[in-house]
Amino acid sequence: MHSKESEIDASDSDASLMAVTPIDGRYRARTRALAAYFSEFALIRYRVRVEVEWLVALAENHTVKEFTLDSGDLPRLRALYGSFTLDDARRVKELERTTNHDVKAIEYFLRERIEAVGINVAPGMIHFACTSEDINNLAYALILKEFCERELAPALDSLVATVGAMARRWRGVAMVARTHGQAATPTTMGKELAVFAARLERQRRALGRQEFLGKFNGAVGNFNAHQAACPEADWIECSRRFVESMSLVWNPLTTQIESHDFVAELLGLMVRIDTILLGFARDMWGYIALGYFGQRTVKGEVGSSVMPHKVNPIDFENCEGNLGLATALFQHLAAKLPVSRWQRDLSDSTAMRALGAAFGHLMVALDSFRRGLDRVELNAARIAADLEAEGAWEVLAEAVQTVMRRHGLEDPYERLKELTRGRAIDREAMRGFIAALDLPAAVKARLEKLEPRGYVGVAAELVERFAPGGKSKS
Repeated sequence: MHSKESEIDASDSDASLMAVTPIDGRYRARTRALAAYFSEFALIRYRVRVEVEWLVALAENHTVKEFTLDSGDLPRLRALYGSFTLDDARRVKELERTTNHDVKAIEYFLRERIEAVGINVAPGMIHFACTSEDINNLAYALILKEFCERELAPALDSLVATVGAMARRWRGVAMVARTHGQAATPTTMGKELAVFAARLERQRRALGRQEFLGKFNGAVGNFNAHQAACPEADWIECSRRFVESMSLVWNPLTTQIESHDFVAELLGLMVRIDTILLGFARDMWGYIALGYFGQRTVKGEVGSSVMPHKVNPIDFENCEGNLGLATALFQHLAAKLPVSRWQRDLSDSTAMRALGAAFGHLMVALDSFRRGLDRVELNAARIAADLEAEGAWEVLAEAVQTVMRRHGLEDPYERLKELTRGRAIDREAMRGFIAALDLPAAVKARLEKLEPRGYVGVAAELVERFAPGGKSKS
């Protein structure tokens, strides 16, 4: 006999096997938290929350004398969404099968539940003067706001902190830089990681400034029904207070729908985050390919079905694939959602339901990137070998010709080009060239001591001062 818990686990496993998308299937363990925001259950619960809070706002609007609530009823009323259950959601879906209208089903559900718990509310005050989009736009704004604050922002903060710490740890590890894939002026591993950490931190700050807008103004945005029913009320002010009571930004000028511009702005920000992560994932993949990073092995894990030696950079590859899917959805939704025929069409409604899939792929990508970083180990010996290899000394051509420029020597760039372009230059060749230069003895001595591993400018200082988590940003 299986326990109830094991039956639930088996059911979850079967559902995962039968899922159409990997978000609810293969990656369910990584995306489970998103169900609290983007599932059908969550959307219903957020809609119930908006409907209930509108009842509370009406009761507090003393101009509408026909409707009042006892203060003792407020906790029980708010419990309708605070303690919302799967059985409640199932009842809403049963009602929807009759109404063929998801928001109207919620109105009927609330009538039933309010009567059942004994709260004295006139049924006509539920969904009073509302159009469905009054409920939907606030529900989605709350979903996006609370998801970003509770799930996405902490994930980004954690990644920035991890990469910032790695950057500081390896700020002095010199390596050959590669511009156009070719050996170039040396940098440090820490400084290159710090660049990505800083870019991500900047987008994280932008996320913190993101506005989440809401409207509550009736069928075409003019408070028509409100004014007809209760002309003595200041419905504009009531709408502003109601929207702002949910920590949203009030949008006073809309059609039937909130214009979704803020959603497009948010999704554009997600595309920038995706793009930065994509470049970062590809660079990490490349560094692993060069041997600059090794990967810790996991007992029992297989890298290839036929080549037993392989430890593949699968986490960064998984990240790259999911970022591509997320970006495609974000870009489509950002372009589609702000466009509506006349006062509204319904094409935004079905599109908005894809938000969970878009953010789901992003969260899988972030988790994969984190897993990849957890496994990498710096191979300092391999990095140093590249700097010391025969032919690496040509990267000093920049330094030598710049010193020659300062001291007025003729054709410095052209002379170094003739010496180095397309050739492997070793220590002796570079020092022989320096020895023949007409430079002050002290300058020449300083150049002769220069080695690729020491030619990294102020890379370590840049990390110390400007990498996320560093000592100073001045």
